[in-house]
Amino acid sequence: MLKPLTLISTFTLLFFLFSSHVTAKQPRFYRTISPTFLGLRKEKLTHLHFYFHDTASGPNPTAIVVAQAQITKNSSTLFGAVAVMDDPLTVGPEPGSKIVGKAQGIWAAASHDEIGLVMVVNLEFCEGKYNGSTLSLFGRNAVLNSVREMPIVGGSGVFRFAHGYGEAKTHWFNITSGDAVVEYNVYVFHY
Repeated sequence: MLKPLTLISTFTLLFFLFSSHVTAKQPRFYRTISPTFLGLRKEKLTHLHFYFHDTASGPNPTAIVVAQAQITKNSSTLFGAVAVMDDPLTVGPEPGSKIVGKAQGIWAAASHDEIGLVMVVNLEFCEGKYNGSTLSLFGRNAVLNSVREMPIVGGSGVFRFAHGYGEAKTHWFNITSGDAVVEYNVYVFHY
């Protein structure tokens, strides 16, 4: 007959062999890899400068309110309004300036006290080496501040794994129509 210590050792050994066999057959949902596996090298910092043309009026608006709360009508801050946009991005502030991309996304008026928007925007570029690449901007835009800073939280194409921030500055605004031209300086780290 086996001694109790030998029996415990045998069961312990069998348990570890069986558990490692079961564990080895289980697929894993993660793994650690080297950045070079994806072709990533040293990060670069790129500065992008463009103008965002937000047109709420006329026969072809590029930004439209698609939903609002009952209280939005009486709110001086537009609280509760939600809009979608497909705004051209240009080299200069003039409407006929060369188009370098589009800003496609959603904003929601999310402040009772001031005009404060939550913006979720994809900046899609169509020019030069950035053609087909995007940056994702997500953040708060207090539109009456002279300069607003919003984070860049990702991207695609050339901007895969991007991070950084964008500074928005109103270049021109028509209070009657709601049309605006906003200057953007975007600083983004990418590979």
